[in-house]
Amino acid sequence: GKMAQDMTEKELLKMELDQLKKEVKNERQMVSKTGKEIKEYIESMAGEDPLLKGIPEDKNPFKEKGGCTIS
Repeated sequence: GKMAQDMTEKELLKMELDQLKKEVKNERQMVSKTGKEIKEYIESMAGEDPLLKGIPEDKNPFKEKGGCTIS
């Protein structure tokens, strides 16, 4: 598709309208209810969260293979 900067104002507005038509179908819920559910879910999964507990060095695919020295 075209990049946004290459689109006419009419095309941009149509794209925005299409997006709003999709969003209006979303079921809405109170943040006071969903926030609590999200918090409970996050807390229940915290034990498995690699961002919280870290990744064992031997299982980390992004671990540095070797060092480099700048002299």
